[in-house]
Amino acid sequence: MNSLTKHLEKSIKLAEKNNLHNDLWRLSFHLMPPVGWLNDPNGLCYFKGEYHIFFQYSPLNANGELKFWGHYKSKDLINWQYLGVPLLPDQPFDCHGAYSGSALIEDDKMYLYYTGNVKYTGENYDYINNGRGSNTILATCDGNVITSKKCLLTNDDYPKNLTCHVRDPKVWKEDNQYYMVLGARTKDDKGVVLLYNSLDKINWTLKNIIESKNTFGYMWECPDLFKLDNETILMISPQGVEKQGYKYENIYQSGYYILDGDYKTSNYTLNEFTEIDRGFDFYAPQTFLDNNNRRILAGWLGLPDIEPFYTNKTIENGWQHALTIPRVLNIVDKKIYQQPIEELKNLRKDKLNIKNNEEYNLDCCFELLIEDISNNITITLADNAIIQYENNLFTLKFNNKDLGCGRTSRSVELNHCNKIQLFVDYSSIEIFINDGEEVFSTRFYPTEKNINIKINNSTSKNSLWPLDSFSII
Repeated sequence: MNSLTKHLEKSIKLAEKNNLHNDLWRLSFHLMPPVGWLNDPNGLCYFKGEYHIFFQYSPLNANGELKFWGHYKSKDLINWQYLGVPLLPDQPFDCHGAYSGSALIEDDKMYLYYTGNVKYTGENYDYINNGRGSNTILATCDGNVITSKKCLLTNDDYPKNLTCHVRDPKVWKEDNQYYMVLGARTKDDKGVVLLYNSLDKINWTLKNIIESKNTFGYMWECPDLFKLDNETILMISPQGVEKQGYKYENIYQSGYYILDGDYKTSNYTLNEFTEIDRGFDFYAPQTFLDNNNRRILAGWLGLPDIEPFYTNKTIENGWQHALTIPRVLNIVDKKIYQQPIEELKNLRKDKLNIKNNEEYNLDCCFELLIEDISNNITITLADNAIIQYENNLFTLKFNNKDLGCGRTSRSVELNHCNKIQLFVDYSSIEIFINDGEEVFSTRFYPTEKNINIKINNSTSKNSLWPLDSFSII
């Protein structure tokens, strides 16, 4: 522990004394920052009988700035314990931010790999091609406390055709070797993924560079490479992709390629990029395998750089953002389907049967399941949040600028829509269509705890469960 460590720990304790529990828009069954800013989920893992979720955290500023790692754990994904801020930017190789990374579990230890961000001062730095250090760091952890840190790679170790933007290591073990992917930006402004391998978790050798044939964005963030139902998936968050019809409407995207061939050599093919979430607020997903061999995904229920397009009202209350509800992934017809974890059913209270074409006023914390949909359907929440399927187009839109804080409309074309599952949580909506064929995630800001809800359809079967809160200590 050095003097900077002590100063940062003291500052965090002071910031976290702020009590935000009475905020109208605090979420009930989502993980949030205690105060300040949250972004990427990090280090997702199952360790010694418990789930661990780390997250990018700026407790000192609701608009971001200096990044730490916050930490939650749970035995059942419902009852959570907040373990504070174990990973601090307190060394020369990470002094301007402990950026995103992942967890490898081995030898009864957590091996946390992350990017240590350093920004140098200089009049001529553009912080793309110079002026920035992107260091790959290994921190060992006993589950609660960081026991050591070591810098493994610096910009001098990466390929020479890259900019300073190299980050977000995801590490796994395969065939008695360790593999790591890093997101990167080339000097020609092309997003790529670096593949490294190692025999000891410490010394890493560049194995391959995975890239699309044509440039698809200038930077590929938060790479994740994994097997799912016998398919190889490369998940990325590309920046700099231009809108194409209803595709790529957000400032940055998150999605995946199904990868054919051998990604460890040049003999591979990336199939078409598919967005993983169509809503206004989703970025930087990360996956892990749990003890039941489920591939679980969590994402950031937010996006960077959204202003001046839209914003979040919670900034004025001293906090911003949350994580999505965890989702289980499967492949159906060469496409990833996402379904909310089964554990969320334990939050259900007594079921309500909601009749079509009638208006109800409910506490803004519920799960709504709509089945046997025929033809078109419109769901109205809080008078001005509209969820609609009509003429093979599924749309989420806000008719009131204040309710959506500038959010307007997002859509996807679908051949059919026979099932919709909504999770509404005071200031968030997550929509799962056709058992997770498509998903929309968004924030919204009703002015009351209770909201109006109405379903316009002639045939659908509707079930609604008010939901309990996560228990967080």
